[in-house]
Amino acid sequence: MMRSEQESPGKPEMKRPEDSSEADQKHEDSKRLPRFILYVSAFEHLRYLMAIYTTYQLTLTKVWSHPKHSKCKIKLSSRKHFIFFNEAGFQGVRKQIHQENVAACLWDAYSGLLGDQAMILAMNSSYVDPLLQFETQLKIIKSSFKVVFSIPSLEEVKKMGNREDDKEDLENLYQNTLNLFEDTLLILVSKDLYKLQILKDMAVWMNEDSSYLQERVMVIISRVLSFASRRVRGYASVGAPCLGVLAAELSLLCCHSDPLIAQQASSGLYHLLCIAKCQNADTERKRSTMCEKSGDHCLLTTPSDMEFLPKVLQWDKTKIIQSVGFTLLPSLLTDFVWSLLMRLSSPNNIIAFRASTMLKLTLEYHAHKVTMVSKIVDTIYKQLRENPSHVMKHTMLRVVTLLTRTSPKKVVFQLMDYPVPADNTLILMWHAAGSESSVAPHVLKTILLILKGKPGEMQDSLKERRRFSLDTTNMMPVAASQALCTLLPVGSYKKAVAQVFPQLLMALMLQLCYSRDLRLLTGNRTLYAQDALRVLLTCSGLQQVDAALKRKNCWSRFSHAPFHHHAVYLVAKTLSEYNFPQFPETLHYLYKLSVEDPRQSEDSIITVIFLTEILNNFFKDPFPEEFLVLFRNWVNDVNPAVSKLSLQKIASMAPVINEIENVCSLLESVLDAFLSKDKTVIIRALITLRRLLVRLDKVTYSSLCTRIASSYCPLMDHSNGGIQSMAIQHFGELLRDMSEYTWMLNDVILEGLVPLILFLEDTEIRVAQACKYTLAICVSELNWPTWHLLKDEFYSFEEVVLSVCSNLLTSHENYITNLISDTLGFLRSSRVYLRRASVILIGYLAKVGGHLLLRDEIEVMLEAIDPRLRDKDPVTRELAEITYTVFKEIAHRLTSSNLKQIFRRVFNSIYTKKLKPLYNYKWSDNPADNPVRIKDTKNDKKAHTACGSGPLPNTGDWVLRLWDKTKAPCLF
Repeated sequence: MMRSEQESPGKPEMKRPEDSSEADQKHEDSKRLPRFILYVSAFEHLRYLMAIYTTYQLTLTKVWSHPKHSKCKIKLSSRKHFIFFNEAGFQGVRKQIHQENVAACLWDAYSGLLGDQAMILAMNSSYVDPLLQFETQLKIIKSSFKVVFSIPSLEEVKKMGNREDDKEDLENLYQNTLNLFEDTLLILVSKDLYKLQILKDMAVWMNEDSSYLQERVMVIISRVLSFASRRVRGYASVGAPCLGVLAAELSLLCCHSDPLIAQQASSGLYHLLCIAKCQNADTERKRSTMCEKSGDHCLLTTPSDMEFLPKVLQWDKTKIIQSVGFTLLPSLLTDFVWSLLMRLSSPNNIIAFRASTMLKLTLEYHAHKVTMVSKIVDTIYKQLRENPSHVMKHTMLRVVTLLTRTSPKKVVFQLMDYPVPADNTLILMWHAAGSESSVAPHVLKTILLILKGKPGEMQDSLKERRRFSLDTTNMMPVAASQALCTLLPVGSYKKAVAQVFPQLLMALMLQLCYSRDLRLLTGNRTLYAQDALRVLLTCSGLQQVDAALKRKNCWSRFSHAPFHHHAVYLVAKTLSEYNFPQFPETLHYLYKLSVEDPRQSEDSIITVIFLTEILNNFFKDPFPEEFLVLFRNWVNDVNPAVSKLSLQKIASMAPVINEIENVCSLLESVLDAFLSKDKTVIIRALITLRRLLVRLDKVTYSSLCTRIASSYCPLMDHSNGGIQSMAIQHFGELLRDMSEYTWMLNDVILEGLVPLILFLEDTEIRVAQACKYTLAICVSELNWPTWHLLKDEFYSFEEVVLSVCSNLLTSHENYITNLISDTLGFLRSSRVYLRRASVILIGYLAKVGGHLLLRDEIEVMLEAIDPRLRDKDPVTRELAEITYTVFKEIAHRLTSSNLKQIFRRVFNSIYTKKLKPLYNYKWSDNPADNPVRIKDTKNDKKAHTACGSGPLPNTGDWVLRLWDKTKAPCLF
């Protein structure tokens, strides 16, 4: 019986594994293979085929060369390759010329196929590289395919025979040729399911040339898939990566106009889906369990459903897509979608429209399983850009829409990766992505994520990049701003825009700042962020706000760096003036931004400006505690601009400072700003603190006065004259404010005496005047008769030092050693006047408090004075010599007897000698001039003895005379 009668290609026999024994299964498989393959090796099979081919050639030559064409008959068994001769054969060989050509064509096809099969099978049993083996086999099969399926149809072949025997012989030859080609495929697939890829190529070859026997090709494809589906039953996993592409080809053929081809395609697709089910048994079991729990009725879940599947798949595109989408794994379904996408560009419009329908249906139901979303979107963009009038343009845009429905983030990121400004193709794709209203919130959130980046910023590492272009400059935020200009006006996005209005508002404000910097670098005059912001206001019902901002010339201010922050202020103020309805959501979002760590320094600045202005318009001072906490934290922000903005707002709350619940914490945060490395922050903190203290109630003030006064002291020696003078003056004002609590501030006053005295000689007038002002308050609070010496008409540095030291000895003797220690730090100053002043001050302190010093302390002080003896400034050297002599004298008077030292200290505390000037020092108005004159005098020894006790060792016959005879006489 002929093979076509044994198996019906339209209804392949299906037996469930549980209904047949293992022996029956093996028997069924053995029938599908040539018998000789089961018994001989590949090498013997090759020799056998070559022997058949040689015998055929010799016999054919002998028959045609016989003068009488004696009776000879060639007969081929339908399933056995045996050739035998009949003496009475070849009687009907002489026919018409075209009949002879057809017979020769069949013989050539059969003989060539034998040789091709030998080479394919021999290579299949060799150790050739698998990839090279497959490529070579595919080339041979393609050659055989063209020959085999170019022969006439069976009906035409039968017409060539005049008698029934001739027709039977030709039919047998025809069937054996096709069977030989099919057997070759079965052998390949039986050893490696990966070679099912050949079937996909066969379908492509068939569609390329309609002259091929398409029905017969589909029969072979269906039979091979049927064989493969039985082979894989019970496999844990199957390696057949080509199923997705092959499924796409078969799905298209299921809708073929020829019902026979459609029938065979649906049968083949059915067997393919059976194979796909076995690719991942674990996944299938989990899926079935999920379906059972959810109560869903899934396709292909039971064998009884499969029996009717070929009929269901024929012509019903929806059923085809549902079955394919449900059965194929994501990777295979992605291949399926990709193949259909490529078919959209087919020159055959019928195939293109058929692929269009299949593609849209697939994505309607199973877009969530597609993995190569970015690649698909990129391919669509390139095709539409190359051919804007593509026949399938609307289908491609619909694909973008359907992919956006399930993978909005992937689509958006891919669309953001194209050059800026966007071309017409990209704008069309944005419209397509925006037409899916159900994912509008996801699209906007993805765009917001991109807007958090800074345009023009370079990527640190290519490995960390997730973009698809090779450009390392991040221009996605600019593209996102332009995309918003397209998406925000879409009606379906109105609700989604209202939900993320605050986020969009702040993100675009930040992008305006970043775009301003980018324009300076690129020269691009377009501000897409500004356009998007105006569109946002318009779409949110804030047209009046946009018009008001235009009248205030706000939009032009964003283009200039010095006015950008003022433009942000104008936006916030104008929104508040018009009582924008999004205020609650905006305030909540601003608060959220404030408590999070900023990504860029500019983020915090804009957030503070916007939040402050909104609060000013909707709340009265003081702000609620929740917002005051933010301002307290911002005072010590790493960004100086944020700190100053916060301090400025805190200063404005001075009139209601006493209404603030936790005012101490607020003041302490301002004091912490004194430690800032930015000079402008410190100045702003000093001004803010003073404004607050003026209005602060005395009870709270007194509880903090010591801490505040101590915070001023380190700033009295600041390198910046403005900060230094302000700190000194504010210190004096604090003492004046707290005159009733002087007893609490005595320690702080004495701690600040050294800088107040030394900087009286500062070259900056503002610093010197501040020192005179504050020192006058200090000595007044300490009840010292020194304040009048600080007046300009009586001022003399040495007289002030002499007076302060004398009063220290009488009222605060215990602080002298601490003051000496503080003064030592100024001896190494780079400023000449400080070295001179510190040498003089330390000399007088030692003179009045020498009896309080220990021997070790004197040695330390001598070591500190010693470098000044070699100072570059000659005046400092001579002043240091006098001070050095004073310490030597004190050391000389020290005794090893503890009793004597105690007695001396008691005596000096009871009996105090009046001091007289040691240095006669006068500081010139011009620091370049020498302010001191050293003259020899006959009375130098007496002068020194009058001021101290005993002669100065190694001082020669001269003394340093600082006192100008034209000035008022020395009080001491």
